[in-house]
Amino acid sequence: MSFSDKLGNTIKNFLPAPFTIAVLLSLVTFLLAFFISDKTSEESRVFEILSYWEKGLWDSKMTVFAMQMMLMLVLGHSLALTKPINKLINKATYFCSNSARAAAIITFSTLIVSLFNWGLGLIFGAIFARKVAEYASKNNIKINYPLIGAAGYSGMMIWHGGVSGSAPLKIAEEGHFLQEKIGIISQSQTVFSLMNIYITITLLIILPIIMYLIGQKSKSSIISLVEEESSKPLKITGAENLDHSNIIAYLFGGIILIFSIYKALILPDIISLKFITPNFINLLLLAMCIIMHQNFYNFLMAIDKAIRGASGILIQFPLYFGIMGIMKYSGMIEIMSDFFIEISTKQTFPILTFLSAGIVNIFVPSGGGQWAVQGPIIVESAIKIGVSIPKAIMSLAYGDQITNMLQPFWALPLLGITGLKAKEIFPYTLIIMLVGSCIFIMGLLIF
Repeated sequence: MSFSDKLGNTIKNFLPAPFTIAVLLSLVTFLLAFFISDKTSEESRVFEILSYWEKGLWDSKMTVFAMQMMLMLVLGHSLALTKPINKLINKATYFCSNSARAAAIITFSTLIVSLFNWGLGLIFGAIFARKVAEYASKNNIKINYPLIGAAGYSGMMIWHGGVSGSAPLKIAEEGHFLQEKIGIISQSQTVFSLMNIYITITLLIILPIIMYLIGQKSKSSIISLVEEESSKPLKITGAENLDHSNIIAYLFGGIILIFSIYKALILPDIISLKFITPNFINLLLLAMCIIMHQNFYNFLMAIDKAIRGASGILIQFPLYFGIMGIMKYSGMIEIMSDFFIEISTKQTFPILTFLSAGIVNIFVPSGGGQWAVQGPIIVESAIKIGVSIPKAIMSLAYGDQITNMLQPFWALPLLGITGLKAKEIFPYTLIIMLVGSCIFIMGLLIF
């Protein structure tokens, strides 16, 4: 059995379905609260902890947060299915004449797109990898398809440091669930901080080079891949003409786009980037989707495809909010933050946060879900130790995204589009993860 087969089977055997993990984590959190919390009375402890779980489950702020993150994924996915994006990818495939060049170009492109939106980057990378494989198959070009697929997945290890990253995006919004503790922190202090800019530029340079070198040394072969058939034109009658109207779509999308930009420009402190919030990103994505799909019919068809990929997150988010409720109201956040304080210093805290976030992400694959569970602990600990809150949050963001390279949950859309298996791409994503980890840790130590 090859190394890739062993790695794929190990991950498959080690991790059950993400929903099952969320349920198991809920039970573990309940038991920990039952035995270590001193905020519950012994007589009614079970019912009190269940009430904490319920309060977290239906927390109104967290429900809004879940909806925002869901829309960000679905609209980003929908944008990746538009004709302009498809034409851009088709043109770029002509430069992908071998495995090395294809891996480098796809990696760089996917990283750039993922910095704007993680849903868009995830599907863009998958479609790009598929198009390159179809082009290679049609022209009898030898390629390493698993390496190409891994390149298309690389954006998931940089997304949380981009403008759609759950943690830095949420804390920039008025009324977020940790506002009483840390106030509002704009993206000028997190995503556009000097530390994150340097780390991001380093990743954009190093990772494509690494993938290029792997492509040069890895074995390539002729693959057989059938091009996906385009849909047949529909017969449009009556009121259906409104659904297919370009004018209405351009008008509606244009109004939303102009309004969102106008609202950002009239802010008194636009330089601080406080206008970049989940609502602003989603409004922008909605406008771009409608305009680039050219009519409501195409837009809704793309949304239908995109929603299937978001079903797992939809049902998991409430469970993670329930976990947060137990931890918050039972006093577990203070207990865990005290533990972090005991084992950390100002210098080691960001590194320990990065490592712990990486471990937690394996079990909580949603960045938004992880922020809900781990965010309060990190913030409480950082405040007590005296560590910069923006740096602590970015440490969590880096750890959350890095182990996506070993987490099969987010790879599912890519695997479905490319036809590859998880065990085929993971040996290459593991290399990306190790290189990226070194860059993140060095960045946290230097700044």
